[in-house]
Amino acid sequence: MKKLVILASLASAVMFTATAGNTPNTTATTEVTAPAKARAFKVDVTKSDLKWHAKKVTGEHMGNIALKSGQMLVDGSKVTGGTFVIDMNSITCSDIKDEEYNKKLVGHLKNDDFFSVDKHPTATFKITSIKPIAKAAAGQPNQTVTGDLTIKGITNQVSFPATISVKNGVASAKGDVTVNRAKYDVRYASTSFFDSLGDKAIYDDFVITLDVTAKQ
Repeated sequence: MKKLVILASLASAVMFTATAGNTPNTTATTEVTAPAKARAFKVDVTKSDLKWHAKKVTGEHMGNIALKSGQMLVDGSKVTGGTFVIDMNSITCSDIKDEEYNKKLVGHLKNDDFFSVDKHPTATFKITSIKPIAKAAAGQPNQTVTGDLTIKGITNQVSFPATISVKNGVASAKGDVTVNRAKYDVRYASTSFFDSLGDKAIYDDFVITLDVTAKQ
């Protein structure tokens, strides 16, 4: 009798184990959606514009400079980053009408007194952060852009307010960037390093006005 009871118990245990092993797993599986990656919009260099404006004690000069290439990173309707390459050989002067004097000034800007274009044919700017400006009025700068500007192989951080938008597959950015040339070892006739230049002194800060367009 004891043997029958033991055998019956073993049979029940085996049947329970087999049934448990075949029980379907009803636990729901939650799929984790990977965060969307920012899309790279290519800068349209033909529709982008950079202007420079520098002042000296007795006046000022201005002109243009071209983007060689670049991209803006776009996540949804927001620009989140970007990199830009500036063609330093493209520097022009727009305020001097005398052809010989104009050529002389541009040549001076390209030589070692200023930007050493032969040694450093490009400058670069890489965005490191973009932060919204609270309560920005329509048509006014709505973002603060911060990034690394490299000129003559020297990198410094710059920040500036910009008007940035993304619409119909086109990203645009407009703003004025103030650059201290002395930080990039451009010291010719600098008011920071020379006290006796008189009316030949050139202010360290110059402004780059940018109007950049990028497309998918």
